[in-house]
Amino acid sequence: MQKRTLGKSGLEVSAIGFGCMGMTGVYNAPADHQNMISLLRAAVDLGVTFFDTAEAYGPFANEELVGEALAPVRDQVVIATKFGFDIAPDGTRLGGTNSRPEHIREVAEASVRRLKRDAIDLFYQHRIDPAVPIEDVAGAVKDLIQQGKVKHFGLSEASAATIRYVVIAIEIPAELAIEEVRRGDLALWELAHTRERGDRWVEQGRTAVLKVPAKVIPAKAITSSIPAHPDFRRLGVANPEPFRFEERLLERLVGIR
Repeated sequence: MQKRTLGKSGLEVSAIGFGCMGMTGVYNAPADHQNMISLLRAAVDLGVTFFDTAEAYGPFANEELVGEALAPVRDQVVIATKFGFDIAPDGTRLGGTNSRPEHIREVAEASVRRLKRDAIDLFYQHRIDPAVPIEDVAGAVKDLIQQGKVKHFGLSEASAATIRYVVIAIEIPAELAIEEVRRGDLALWELAHTRERGDRWVEQGRTAVLKVPAKVIPAKAITSSIPAHPDFRRLGVANPEPFRFEERLLERLVGIR
């Protein structure tokens, strides 16, 4: 498996990451727990070292699954998880976003326990919270980094303006990134699509991961069998056919391994 380095801090991950969301059910019923543990461990055997989860998946169940499955190989893998939705400690979804510093700290503590790790490798803000300045968010995560509870900070689905703040990795929906580059919104960052080095966006030494969730494999499941499936991720996305882009991206990713 080829490797990629995120940012300038030496965080090395496999070129193909593993999106774990669908394993515990979001657009589908949860899969068999033991089968998913076996699948995650098989992915490690195949060279995958980068796994993506979030407190919102479940809620909590996905982190618990990933933590249990990868505990025996915790020193061999990088786990990214996310904060940013308003979810109570008992799992009740309160609706909307919540990136208040005190909430970020609570999520970090809980995620570390569920993932069975000493620290979170990569901590993403899942969605931008319009009620909390990004400086406050970054400051809260910086404090967690200084305390040894988080190693790296990232953003998910952030705008060009928000990206200006120093982060390690930026998770951008592929279709959104392309639309923004076409409009010139990201010109300041001199983003370039480097086909010869795999599908990724390179910005002044940083690597932005184009996350393709495991649930879209095979991609025909999205583009053919459920074309009318309501999907909240489509909200606000310029490209009317985002999953067709993911299908083409998947076809190209085959050669990376």
